[in-house]
Formats: sequence, C-alpha cells, structure tokens
Amino acid sequence: MKSKKIVLAIVALVAVIAMAVPALVSGASVRTTRGYGGGNEPPFDPSNFGTPADNPYFPLEPGTRSILRGVKDGVTQTERSTVTGRTKQILGVTAAVVHDISLHHGRPLEETFDWYAADDDGNIWYMGEDTKEFDANGHVTSTEGSWEAGVDGAVPGIIMLADPQVDDAYRQEFYAGQAEDQAWIVRTGGAISVPYGTVHDVLRSLEWTRLEPNVVDLKVYAPGLGIVYERTLSGSREIAALVSVTTG
Repeated sequence: MKSKKIVLAIVALVAVIAMAVPALVSGASVRTTRGYGGGNEPPFDPSNFGTPADNPYFPLEPGTRSILRGVKDGVTQTERSTVTGRTKQILGVTAAVVHDISLHHGRPLEETFDWYAADDDGNIWYMGEDTKEFDANGHVTSTEGSWEAGVDGAVPGIIMLADPQVDDAYRQEFYAGQAEDQAWIVRTGGAISVPYGTVHDVLRSLEWTRLEPNVVDLKVYAPGLGIVYERTLSGSREIAALVSVTTG
C-alpha cells in the first residue's frame, strides 16, 4: 500500500510540473527559441525547406510502416502508422503525408492523415492533420482535432526538434480550441525494452494539451524508429509499445 501511495504521489507531481510548463518555458531555466505565433518553437520560414535534413527521432522515409499495440479508452488497439509516398503543399512547403489508423480487432477506431515537413536544420514541422473517429458500425462520429496550418488561424508547430535537449519546451500544434499539444523534453539517453526489442539512445518527453489539463503523456522516441513507447502518467489509462517496423 505504501509503494502504491508513493507511485500516485510521483504521478501527481509529474502532472503538476507538466501543467506548469507553459509558464516555465518563459523562464531562464528552460532552453527555448523564438516562437512563431506565440510558441517556443523555431521561427517558421518557408525558405528554410529547400534541402530538408533527416531527423533520426522522427524518420519520414516513404514506405516505412510502424505497428504499436496497447490499450486506449478501455479497449485493446493496434496502431498502424505508414509514411506514404504522397505529399501536400502547405504554406509554400512540401509536407509528407503519414497515414495512421487505430484498430480494435480489425475495426477502425480512429484514422488520421498527418502532414509533416522537415526543414533544412532537421526540425520536423507539424503542418496539420485530417482525423476521423468511428463508432462500432464504422460511421464517422467526430472530426474534432483536424486542422491545417494557414487555415482559420492555425499555425505550424514542431513535432520533433533537430537537436532536442533536456528542458526544451515547444508547441507541437496550434488551432485554437481544437489542437493545442505541447511537449517538454525530460531525458535523453538510456534504453528501453519493448516488444520490438531493446532500443538505445532514446529520448523521453512529456506531452499534454491545455484542452485536457489533467492528462499528461510520456512518449519515448528512438533513433531511426520514432515513437517506440507511450503511456499516460495522469488521466485515463492509455499505453502503446512498438511491435514491428518495416520499410520499402
């Protein structure tokens, strides 16, 4: 019982710290850069996308498919993420189209087309998403969270920095009232074991949105793989771990 109380106390502390990050990022203790549209991400400049650089923590090689398995909203699910060969022009830059679908026993729960663009420095910009949620009969029940940079006041965010360091805090997306995710790098280095195998030199971040202030997620990224593990630290139980990655 004592150990359970300690764990709950730690989770609560993490949640409080994470919710305080929007205030912390303006302080000297957090390494930030000049924001675009009010965030702490690097400035967005369409001229800085002429020779996109790879980002090991968020690879965008066409044909790559990642599969994660876990639990969300009380049901088991399989998440399939595919870097398609398609692109989309947004705000003068070419974004890669990534198709994500979450399934429960083969039935779609959610499907998303995400748009990402790498700049010349290797920052991966999140340019928007087209997302749908489905009911048990396969009917679309919601498109909440969909947005496109440059439309209706939405602006790009950073999904992964070129050189992420501990205490970096940045906005991942912004469309007021719909998409306001933020991230805080809390640890670099170390290893983690998932069904895919043991991976090293991982990057850990806390991610949250002011739209759900009591929910804090831990995400773990690995070089050449992207997300390999994620779970909620505060909020309803969600967990997913990398099972396989294929290319070509």
